[in-house]
Amino acid sequence: MNIVLAGNAGFCPGVRRAADTLEKALAEAQGTDTKVYTLGRIIHNDEYIRYIHSLGCGEITRDDVDSLIRRAAEGEKIVVVIRAHGEICQVLDKLYACAEKTETLTVLDCTCPYVNRVRRIAEDNSGDERVFLLLGSENHPEVEGIMSCVRGEGYVFPDADTLRLWISTNEHGNFGEKSIAMAAQTTQKLSEWKKSIEILKKVYTNAEIFDTICNVTENRQTEAARLSMQSDLMVVIGSPDSSNSRKLYEVCREGCPHVLFVSNAAHLSGMEIPSDLHQVSITAGASTPDSIIQEVYKTMNEQVENFAELLEASMKTLNTGDIVEGVVTSISQNEIHLDLGAKTTGVLTHDKATDDPSAKLDQLYKVGDIVKAKVVKVSDIDGLATLDKTRVDAEANWISIVEASEKGEILEGKIVEAVKGGVIISLNSVRVFIPASQTGVPKDGDLTTLIGTVQKVKIIEIKADRKRAYASIRAVLREERKAKEEAFWAAIEEGQEFDGEVKSLTTFGAFVDLGGVDGMVHTSELSWRRIKHPSEVVSVGDKIHVYVKGFDREKGRISLGYKSEEMHPWTIFTSQYQEGDVADVRIVSLMPFGAFAEIVPGCDGLIHISQIADHKIAKPEECLEIGQVVTAKITAIDMENRKISLSIRALLEEAAEEEVDDSYADEAASDEE
Repeated sequence: MNIVLAGNAGFCPGVRRAADTLEKALAEAQGTDTKVYTLGRIIHNDEYIRYIHSLGCGEITRDDVDSLIRRAAEGEKIVVVIRAHGEICQVLDKLYACAEKTETLTVLDCTCPYVNRVRRIAEDNSGDERVFLLLGSENHPEVEGIMSCVRGEGYVFPDADTLRLWISTNEHGNFGEKSIAMAAQTTQKLSEWKKSIEILKKVYTNAEIFDTICNVTENRQTEAARLSMQSDLMVVIGSPDSSNSRKLYEVCREGCPHVLFVSNAAHLSGMEIPSDLHQVSITAGASTPDSIIQEVYKTMNEQVENFAELLEASMKTLNTGDIVEGVVTSISQNEIHLDLGAKTTGVLTHDKATDDPSAKLDQLYKVGDIVKAKVVKVSDIDGLATLDKTRVDAEANWISIVEASEKGEILEGKIVEAVKGGVIISLNSVRVFIPASQTGVPKDGDLTTLIGTVQKVKIIEIKADRKRAYASIRAVLREERKAKEEAFWAAIEEGQEFDGEVKSLTTFGAFVDLGGVDGMVHTSELSWRRIKHPSEVVSVGDKIHVYVKGFDREKGRISLGYKSEEMHPWTIFTSQYQEGDVADVRIVSLMPFGAFAEIVPGCDGLIHISQIADHKIAKPEECLEIGQVVTAKITAIDMENRKISLSIRALLEEAAEEEVDDSYADEAASDEE
C-alpha cells in the first residue's frame, strides 16, 4: 500500500507570509509593553490559534477597532496584523489614519497579493455604469473586503446555478448598456468558476472576465483531483471553517468514493490503514500548518493495520435515535442534505434544522459545514435518513443555559412571542420565559412591542426537573446602569462640562440627566436675574449645557452651574448698546431722585429726575409709572462700576430742535416764493 502526500498541501505563500510576520512581531514584543493583535483569526486552524495565543497574541473584531484606536491615541503601544484575507476598506482607513497621527499604532498589512489584485479589479471595474460580479462566499472575510472596494453596483453569488437564476430574473438580469466584469474569490472551486464563465458569456458576450483564482489554489485543487481519481481513500486535512479546505474536500469527493475530512491526527488516533488498499493520498488546505500535516502522515504510516476500522465506520449502518455527524453537501430552500459517511444520505428539513420559521437555510449553513443531528427515521429503500438537529441543539443549549445561570452570565436572544404574564425569548433555540415585571415594560404596558427585538437577559431561576428557565431583562439593565454610574463617578471632576436634559423641576432648582446620573442646578444658578421658579428659564425636556460646581460621591449629589458670563445681563447689554444709542426701556422702580428702567432683562439704567422731562418736576411720579415703556437715550456707560445713565429729556430737546429747524426751513421756502 502506498501513502502519498500531496506536494501542494498546507500553507500557501500568502498565509505563510502572514504567519511569519505575526510570529516576528510577537517575538519583538516579548519583554515590552507592546500589545500584538490580529484583526480576526489569522488562519482557520484552532491548534495554530492556541499556539499564537500562548505567545501573547490577542484577537480583535471590527467592533473593537474604535476602542483600540482610542487606546493607541492615549499612548498604548499596539501592533495590528491584517490577515491574508484582507479587511474592509472602512476599517483599514480608520487604522491607517490613526497610525499616521501616532507612533504608538503599527499596522502590518499581510493581505495576500492575489487578494489585493482582486480588490483593485473590483474598484477599477465598478461605478460609472459598470457592474462588478464576484463568484464567492458572501460572508467570507476575503469577499467582504473585496466588495468594500466596489464603488457602485456589485453582486456576489456562491455558485454557477445561482448565477444562472440571478441572470434570468428581470430584477438583476437586465443591465441595458452597462458593462459587466466578473472575478472570483481566490480560493474558489475551479470547476464552478469555469461553469460560471460559460453561463455569463452566453448572455453578456462583451463581459470582461478576470481569472483571479490563486494559482496555488488552482494547483492544489488540480493535484487533489488527480490524486482522488488514483486513490482508494483521500484524507483532507483542514478546518471546517476554512473555505479553501471545504472546496478541497468537494473536489476530492468528485474523484474518490471514500474521503475523510479531519482537522488533525487526533481524528485518526487508534485507527490503522489496511494493507490491501492500493493507494491512500493526503492533501491539506491553505490554513493547515506543516506540523499538523506531518503528524497526520506519521500517524497513518504507524497505524496501517487497524485503519480498516475507519473505512468500516465510514460505511456504518444507522439506527433510529443515533446521534450522528455529517458534512453538508447541498442546500435548498426547504432542506439540507448531509454526507453521513454511510450508505444513506442524511436529510434535514427546515423545521428540523432551525426553530426560526423565517430563517433562510442558505444563510444558516454552507456546503462543507459539519452538522450534528439525531436520526429520526431510516429508509433503506430510499437510501435516506431523516434527521433532527433541533433535538440535539435543545439538549446542548439547555446545558449552556444552566451553566450561564450558575455563572451569572448575560445571554442575548430574540423575543419571539408575547404570552400571558410575560414574553418568550429564544436563547440558542431554547424558549425561556420572561415575567412581565422583568421585561422593563411599564405595568399594564404593551408587551407585544418587544416581539422581534434582540434583548440581553440574565437567568434568574432554573427548574431542572421540567427543563424550564426564567430570565430578566431588568437585571441586565440594572447592572448596565450600575456600571455606567460607577464609570461616571470615577471620571467626574469639578469644572467638567456636560450636555444634559432637564428631567424635572422643583421650587429650588432643576434636575438634569447627565447620562444616567442626575445633577441639580439651583434656582440661583439658572439666571443672573432673580427668579421665583425654574420654569421661568427652562422646561422639562430642554437640552442645556451645564458644568460641575461640586459633587459628593458618597451621597450621590452633583451641584451644577448653568449661567455663564456670556449670559450675564451686563454682557448682553454691552454687546447690544453703546453711548448715544436710543432704546425702549421699562420703568421698574421710582425713587425721589429719579426712575430705574430695565434696558435688557436684569440690567437697569437710571433716569435722573432732571432727565425725565424738558421742564422741572417735583417727583418722577408726575410723568412716569411702574411698568410703563418709554424711549430713552443712553447718555453714559460706567464700565468699571457697571452703571448706565438714561435721558428722556435729551430726546425731547432733540425733537424740539428739529421742529424749530423745520419751521425755519418752511419760512425760508415761503420767502423765496
